[in-house]
Amino acid sequence: MDVNINGVIVPNDDKWVYDWYGLQAVCPNDVERLLDKAPAGEQVDVWINSGGGSVYDGSQIYTRLKAYSKGAVKIHITGIAASAASVIACAGHCEISPTAQIMIHNASCGGSGDKSEHMHFAELLDVTDRAIANAYRLKTGRSEEEILDKMGHETYFTPQEALEFGLVDGIMFDDESKLTAPSLAAAQSGSGLLPKQVIDKCREMQDILKTGDNAANSGDNDNLKKAKAKLKLLNFKNGGIRT
Repeated sequence: MDVNINGVIVPNDDKWVYDWYGLQAVCPNDVERLLDKAPAGEQVDVWINSGGGSVYDGSQIYTRLKAYSKGAVKIHITGIAASAASVIACAGHCEISPTAQIMIHNASCGGSGDKSEHMHFAELLDVTDRAIANAYRLKTGRSEEEILDKMGHETYFTPQEALEFGLVDGIMFDDESKLTAPSLAAAQSGSGLLPKQVIDKCREMQDILKTGDNAANSGDNDNLKKAKAKLKLLNFKNGGIRT
């Protein structure tokens, strides 16, 4: 079952206005109706292209998707997942299009009144930021301080950056890791450390290669061939990884 998060995220009571003017929008009721009628075992595919909107309604959609227990929830970012939409993107296993982006930032609001009221608004926004950060922390495993720093700078992530930061679990259509395999020059810059995903992939391939003799003896060496092919993708010249 497909759930589309397209356009602005709005409160339930306001959705009719957007529909009346023919403006693309989504509200919690739109999502909840689909989830409620989904049969047992039904996977939910959430397709996101939204610049965000109401933080509370984004939170409600995020929470309902996280609580969905009839089947798996798969998130697909096709254009932009910004602001409240980026929170929704954290509700399940998430893949991003190679041409899409994620944006996270601080909450904002408008208000009027004396200095005491504006100080109250500032306190409210601080609480809201820390509440929003919890979704990113659960998804990435990173600290509140690091998340809030990224939010404070209104950070846009490329697919590769989002994957490295932990906001997504993969890049769509990149089965051969062409977009994420670092070059030798990149690996030698900065600290010189290879990215963790490269190390983990090498260990995975090494474990398969260790069982290669047994697989060959049994006549089933498909895994061995696949492992060698994948290792070639990580081949670094001039003293790098070789196969």
